Amino acid sequence: MTDVNQIVQQIRADLRGQADAATLASGQRYFKGGALAYGVKTAAVNAVGRQSVKAAKAAGLSKADVYRLCDDLWASGYLEEAFVACVLSESQSKATEPADFDVFDGWVRRHVTNWATCDTLCNHTVGDLMMRFPELGERLLAWATTDQRWVKRASAVSLIVPARRGMFHPLAFRIADALLTDPDDMVQKGYGWLLKAAAESDQAAVLSYVMARKATMPRTALRYAIEKMPPDLKRQAMAR
Repeated sequence: MTDVNQIVQQIRADLRGQADAATLASGQRYFKGGALAYGVKTAAVNAVGRQSVKAAKAAGLSKADVYRLCDDLWASGYLEEAFVACVLSESQSKATEPADFDVFDGWVRRHVTNWATCDTLCNHTVGDLMMRFPELGERLLAWATTDQRWVKRASAVSLIVPARRGMFHPLAFRIADALLTDPDDMVQKGYGWLLKAAAESDQAAVLSYVMARKATMPRTALRYAIEKMPPDLKRQAMAR
């Protein structure tokens, strides 16, 4: 545990040492209501994340130790610490097992408070878990039926990378159905993005899905879903 605490303290010292007011001010415009942050540039945060992975390996930390390290970082509420936690958890992707879904579920429900941390965690750490253990699909679908906006968005964005590879399309459509008329624009953008990702490997299926639901699908989600389609198909999908 001492090693975990030392690494956490080093991460925080490294982040504080690279913080600046201009970066903090410019970054806040991306978040409604602002976000707790140090003000560290993305490249520097990623470098701290990579260094933390090396430190964890050098200290011989187990996967459980790394997850405890992530717990501490998530609990701080700082944006950059959450990003470093995501780098650390992704480093364990080849060692994950189905029970790790419970760990990630806890992070999403307790600590994710904006689109950036939601997408960073779910695109990679959760998405990697899903590709290793497709049987967890029903648990991901359950996220779409909660009353928490970021958990609902997480259900969709966790499948972005797999959907681009032609995986989980039936589940992607079920999640989109569950979120179809959600009034939250962050949720609409999340499942619209998922449909756009699925269209990269099966445009016809996504177009068929959209055409059957365009009367009730919010325009925000619809525009995201068809963003990369040819102009003629876009016009067809957008026509009332």
